[in-house]
Amino acid sequence: MKHHQIFHTTRLRLAGLYAGTMGVILTLCAIAFYEAMAYSHVSELNHRIESVAGTLHDGLEASLQKPGKLEPVARKFIPSLCVVGTSCAYRSTALHYLGVFQENGYYIRFISLSGHLIADGGQVPHNLPIQIETEPWQTLRASDGTHYRQFSLMLKTVNQVPWGYMQVGRSLSDIDEHMVWLRLILLIGLPTAMLLIVIASWWLAGQAMKPVYISYCQMQQFTADAAHELRTPIAAIQANLESTLNPEATDEDAWNTLHTVERQNNRLSRLVHDLLLLSRLDLQGFSAKQESCNLNDLVSDLVEEFSALAMASDISLTTNIQVTTPISVLGDEGQLYRLVANLITNAIQYTPAGGKVIVHLKRDDHQALIQVQDTGIGIPSQEQTRIFDRFYRVNSDRSRHTGGAGLGLAIAQAIVQAHQGTIQVQSEPNQGSIFSICLPLKND
Repeated sequence: MKHHQIFHTTRLRLAGLYAGTMGVILTLCAIAFYEAMAYSHVSELNHRIESVAGTLHDGLEASLQKPGKLEPVARKFIPSLCVVGTSCAYRSTALHYLGVFQENGYYIRFISLSGHLIADGGQVPHNLPIQIETEPWQTLRASDGTHYRQFSLMLKTVNQVPWGYMQVGRSLSDIDEHMVWLRLILLIGLPTAMLLIVIASWWLAGQAMKPVYISYCQMQQFTADAAHELRTPIAAIQANLESTLNPEATDEDAWNTLHTVERQNNRLSRLVHDLLLLSRLDLQGFSAKQESCNLNDLVSDLVEEFSALAMASDISLTTNIQVTTPISVLGDEGQLYRLVANLITNAIQYTPAGGKVIVHLKRDDHQALIQVQDTGIGIPSQEQTRIFDRFYRVNSDRSRHTGGAGLGLAIAQAIVQAHQGTIQVQSEPNQGSIFSICLPLKND
């Protein structure tokens, strides 16, 4: 794939598209996660502040008599409260209420209607601006840069006259620190994840392109092999015609040329027919024609048909049907006939004189098993994985002599696959070969 620019470019585009898409998704997820965490922290803090403010409000409002004046009884409710203008020798950073309620890190401020501080308590921040807003929630920033979340409530006297404001808040420093660490993790983790995504995208794009690349190479090889096979008979026809068109050619030369043209034409016809058959099997898969095929009769008919060819080659062709009842499969009888015929033809052609070819038929569980066994030249182990490739020959010279184009086993495999079966080979050089076909039995 490295040497084909189109595949390299396509792989690069696929990897870029995948990495870009995953990067956008990952970035959006990171932003959503960050916002969700921030919202969760602030929502939880708001709930706690509102709970503290509600508890203090309910306990204090009944003791307020005059607007802007905090009654002494308020100190009993909130021991840590410090009134402006009085001396506060001890200031607790915890917010107490009747010695039972206690919250660390919170502060409380009482503000008059005119916006002046009346009293405060708890962990009171320094230089925090006093703001009276119409909205109950505020986020304030002190002079040191610390943020505070604050909740304001209007207080009324026992006579329901506006008294002033009570503000309860808490520092956001711990939340801000947590969010800083979270941002740091995301800023480091996101580029790292993107780098891993880019590497994974490149690898996945390569894996996705492999079948396409293999198909492309097979198509190139198929085209080259087909062109070579077609060129040979065409070149033979052309050479014979040129010699016959010579003015010195005799009638006998013309007749010889016609015979040669006929042989080469038959070879071309067989080759084109085989290529069309393979093309139909590739495009259509399992044949639309389905019928019950009796394998007993099919094997017997084939052995009888090829007996003359076997006798002419001084080869013994026999059957070994190991079942007493007929075996039937569902499929195209013509294709199955071609399947077994190709294997028998190969066995006869590649078996020396005096050898044997045996066609076995038996039943194995829910499958029919057809085996074509010969005592021929055999197939080397390194070649057995390629013998079903189109135009591939183990022995080119012998194939040329027999007129084969290397499509017989490719057609056999395509037919077997179209019938949801399998085909395997067992072979040793000079020991012979066994081709085994397994086909699913017809459901009764």
